[in-house]
Amino acid sequence: MTANDPSPNHLQLTRDGQLRHFLTLDGLERGLLTDILDTADSFIEVGERTIKKVPLLRGRTVVNLFFESSTRTRSTFELAAKRLSADVLNLDISTSATSKGESLSDTLLNLEAMASDMFVVRHSQSGAPHFIAESVTPGVAIINAGDGRHAHPTQAMLDMLTIRQHKGGFGGLKVAIVGDVLHSRVARSQIRALNELGAEEVRIIAPGTLLPRDVESLGCTVEYDMARGMKDLDVVIMLRLQKERMEGALLPSEREFYRLYGLNQEKLALAHPECIVMHPGPINRGVEIESAVADGPQSVILNQVTNGIAIRMAVMSMAMGGQVAERQQKQSERGTA
Repeated sequence: MTANDPSPNHLQLTRDGQLRHFLTLDGLERGLLTDILDTADSFIEVGERTIKKVPLLRGRTVVNLFFESSTRTRSTFELAAKRLSADVLNLDISTSATSKGESLSDTLLNLEAMASDMFVVRHSQSGAPHFIAESVTPGVAIINAGDGRHAHPTQAMLDMLTIRQHKGGFGGLKVAIVGDVLHSRVARSQIRALNELGAEEVRIIAPGTLLPRDVESLGCTVEYDMARGMKDLDVVIMLRLQKERMEGALLPSEREFYRLYGLNQEKLALAHPECIVMHPGPINRGVEIESAVADGPQSVILNQVTNGIAIRMAVMSMAMGGQVAERQQKQSERGTA
């Protein structure tokens, strides 16, 4: 791959196919996604120990750069880094030097000069983590914690881990993603992951006003009626209604949305009896899902939270391993030149 390669993988992967950044699931093949899931599986038991640490990132510095708030995602990344024995810095962008006139590039370069090894980046603008990885600090491992409406790869992968735990695999599975797909970064990553891992069918269930243009091109079918869409489902993933990102009147009311697309026990009964219920959180009870379902026996929402730490540990350790391997390879090449 060359520096002018338009695919994201010239950024994400070393020449021998290891992760060095984790920016998107686009272009990543099934084998690598499976490696991430398998590595995360090996980390789950760490959370059950008395001392919840492994030394894989000892001596490394991880900086959480959250340009938009997300307590849940930032907390799980922080826990993941600490369980890998890294030093962690949470940078409050609203009070950082960027609010005093310093450019984003200058802030990042200063952090790199402090021997930071990894930036976990969440940003409202699509492509911000790619820009940082390619143009600002390519020597620092960049993990995308959500960018604009583009991608949320670690959330999608923790969802895949949860599905695999409960269903054993992806072959033959019928999965529906329900709700605000238009504003959802995670839905795009989920669709990509499910198709690459071999799900039989990926459905989108939503009103037309909450669907992106040409949504079928992402690799899914569209159903506007919840009752028809729930038929024979093995997995239903409810999305948060992202009112803060909506422009204009896309919905008549939350009550009407819940009536048509909210998941209650009656609608869940239309799916396969062993259908599992998922939600990336935070949940708006009575808007996207009723409490009896969110807290019910088919819900695996809390499993998703637990798996989020393991997936982030896996991605961080693999990306750091790829960065180290690439540096060693470059040093070896310079030594033999």
